[in-house]
Formats: sequence, structure tokens, C-alpha cells
Amino acid sequence: MDFSIAAILAQDGVSTGAIYALLALATVLVFSVTRVIFIPQGEFVSYGALTMAALQSGKFASAATLLVALGAVAFTMELYDAGKRYRLTRRVGALPRIVALGAGKYLLFPIIIYAIAKSIDTAGLPMILQLALTLAIVVPMGPLLYRVAYQPLAQASILVLLIVSVAVHFALVGLGLVMFGAEGSRTTPFSEATFQWGATTVTGQSIAIVVVSLLLIGALYVFFERTLAGKSLRATAINRVGAQLMGIGTVQAGRLAFTLAAGMGALSGILIAPITTIYYDSGFLIGLKGFVAGVVGGLASYPAAAIGAIMVGLLESFSSFWASAYKEVIVFTLVIPVLLWLSLTSGHTDEEE
Repeated sequence: MDFSIAAILAQDGVSTGAIYALLALATVLVFSVTRVIFIPQGEFVSYGALTMAALQSGKFASAATLLVALGAVAFTMELYDAGKRYRLTRRVGALPRIVALGAGKYLLFPIIIYAIAKSIDTAGLPMILQLALTLAIVVPMGPLLYRVAYQPLAQASILVLLIVSVAVHFALVGLGLVMFGAEGSRTTPFSEATFQWGATTVTGQSIAIVVVSLLLIGALYVFFERTLAGKSLRATAINRVGAQLMGIGTVQAGRLAFTLAAGMGALSGILIAPITTIYYDSGFLIGLKGFVAGVVGGLASYPAAAIGAIMVGLLESFSSFWASAYKEVIVFTLVIPVLLWLSLTSGHTDEEE
């Protein structure tokens, strides 16, 4: 291997590592706040990429239909919970407000997005508007999934939440096949530019991936350090019971964590769709590598998860050169020594009930 090949592999590794960093941060965030190992994270990658591809080809984004369906289920559950609270408190005055807020949040917004996606020629839109519409369709699925699948089981054990995540993953994969079909898709690159650095050619799309990932990671740092909502998430991640005693709503924190995770997943899919063909089930493998990076950080440390993501990206890239048939095996084998190290260096505590 000469320097030019190593530079190309390093470029690919850093680009994919930047994507894995976003997914690793999302995995750590969701697990820290809600104790959910968010296996469906990868489906947001696929949904983001394939929805963007559908909009660019002028087709109707079928994910908008799923958004409306999830909103209807969430609204029904909200009404059921409101009915139970009414039977306990007999406070009639609160019902109209709950129904109005639920209808606006769970029904009105998804219907508006569905109408926009159905009525306009999305192929003629500027790319920034296509990106915004894609995010508007896919990102709200995060908090809706939390409301439908996870919020009712918020106090369950980690094992139960893991089983729910597996079920949600298979459901979203099946729905992805129905909505997008079995054929893969690519999207238009953000930039067609190329830059020559010695003997290495650097593409504008690779630069865009790294820059956007760094900007988003920086924005998350500011969010967690400087905003009240971010500090509330950090407090919930450190001590759920203590956060509740201080008046922080853990349900709201969970909803916000899922929103951020869905946004990072969808944006990751949009970023990688121009350089690789995405299928309805491609997100699982991509999300799993982000999970490996999160495990390197112990599912607790954001900087360690980001460093682990770059390691995973570089390991995958160089493995594809030396042993392409075993690159996935090599990447996932990384989990074993990390778990052994974490097991030997950390104290064992019983799970909180």
C-alpha cells in the first residue's frame, strides 16, 4: 500500500466515521436519557435518504403517510390517557385543552406535511427546500415513536425496552419495503467539486459530510452546555429520579432525546445517500456501526463515542482494502475487547427499579 492509497482510504474512513459519530451520539443520548438501546436508529438513516431520493425524482414521499398514521395512533393514545385522568380527577375543564393540544400536535402538523408533499412538484424545488421537507417528514417520527412504543413502558426494565426496540426495528424495516420498494436509490450530491491535495483527490461531498457533522456536533455541545433544555437532558441522563424531584419532566426529556436522535439519523442518511446506494434495510448495518462506536464510549461518554466512531470508520475503510470479505466481521469484533475492558474496569451495580 502506497501513500496515495492510504490517503484515499483515510478520506473514506473519516467521512464514514463522521456519519457514525452522529449516530453514536444519538445512541448515547437516547440510552442516557431513556435507557432505551435505540436499534431503530438506522431506519431513520434509510428513511431520510429514500425520502430525499423520492422528492428529487418527483415521486410522492410515502413516509408522509406513515407520519399521519403514527400521529393518529399517538392522538388516540393521548385521548385514552386523558380519559383515565378524568376518571380519577373528574376535572372536565382540562379535557378540551388536552384534546386541542393533542389534535394540533399529533394530527394537524402531520396532515399539513402530508398535504405539502402530495400537492407540490418536489422535483423542481431547490435542494435546500427538499432537504427541509425531508426532515419535516422524517424527524417528527422520532417523538411519535416514543409516544406510541416507549412512553407507556418508560418504567420497564432495560431488557423489556430492548425487546420493544427490536420489534420497532422489524416493523419499520417492513414498512420501509412497502413504502420505498426493494430497489436502492441515490441522491444528488451537495457538491460536484473536487480538490487535489498532492496525489489525492478530495471530493466536495466528503468535505460536506465532515463539515456538517462537525457543525452539528458543535451545535449539540452548545445546546447541552448553554440551554435550559440541554441541561435538563443532561440532568435526566445523570439521575432520572433526581431530575424528577427537581421538576424536570422525564417524558418531555425522552421526547426531546428521540427528536434529536431522529434528526441526526435522517441527516446522516441525507449526507451519505449521494455516495452510496441506500436500500430500505441499509440503515440497520449503518446504525449498528454507530452503536459499536457508542459502545466504545460506554454508552455514556459523548467524546469517547465520537472518537470511537472515527476508529470504526478508519478500521472499516482499511479492512475493505486488506480483507474486504471480512470487513464487517472485523468492525463488529471490536465490540468484544471493549466490552471486556469495560467489564473489568467498572463496578457492577444492580439495575435501578
